[in-house]
Amino acid sequence: MSRDSNYDHHISIFSPQGRLYQMEYCFKAAQSGLTVVAVRGKDSVAVVTQKKVTDRLMEPSSVTHLFHLSKKVGCCVTGTMADCKAFIQRARYEAGHWQFTHGFPTPVAVIAKRMADLAQVNTQTASMRPLAVIAVFIGVDDEIGSTVYKVDCGGHFLPFIATAAGPKEQEAMNFLEKRVDEMKDMNADQVVRTAITCLGHVLGSDFRGNEVEVAQVVGRTGGVQVLTEDDIESHLNAIADDADA
Repeated sequence: MSRDSNYDHHISIFSPQGRLYQMEYCFKAAQSGLTVVAVRGKDSVAVVTQKKVTDRLMEPSSVTHLFHLSKKVGCCVTGTMADCKAFIQRARYEAGHWQFTHGFPTPVAVIAKRMADLAQVNTQTASMRPLAVIAVFIGVDDEIGSTVYKVDCGGHFLPFIATAAGPKEQEAMNFLEKRVDEMKDMNADQVVRTAITCLGHVLGSDFRGNEVEVAQVVGRTGGVQVLTEDDIESHLNAIADDADA
């Protein structure tokens, strides 16, 4: 038996190599969800993920990984769905509490940092279990404009120009890195189409409008908008036309 085998029973005990095995297992569980791609443009931001209805008897509208935290802040989660729901419920509470206390809507950075702090606490306490969730927060801040933040189950909290999460994260990041210089000048439509194109590229398949979910925030006064299937279809048709041109 490996010397390290006894160090994966508790979340707060380091192995002699300085590893927290339970956190590594948690990251693996979080990465087993759906792939998420978020892109930030000139004055807008969009996030795209797959939509999979696992049972034909389920109501399709009840299956989603996109959530409103407030009027101007959206969140896309991937990982264990039960943990994702608990994460979103707490995030909505924190966003509402901030607005009630301070009198203005919660900035994206504030809610992302708060959820990262809570996630990090779960890595220190033996009586608690970290949530197998990776969350991407989007919004357009009144001061700094469009913003994307990613929070993982270990409590990392970082802003991005574009990012990805899920099983195809590395492939998506490689795709986005090649286009990062173009993103600062992209309009709202280009941002959405870049994110959809990235997701299709890493998954190696074409989508229909009911197979992906898209949310965007446009402008400093805009709110989180979840695109309808018809809106998504129009973007998919535009992407196809550009590919044929």
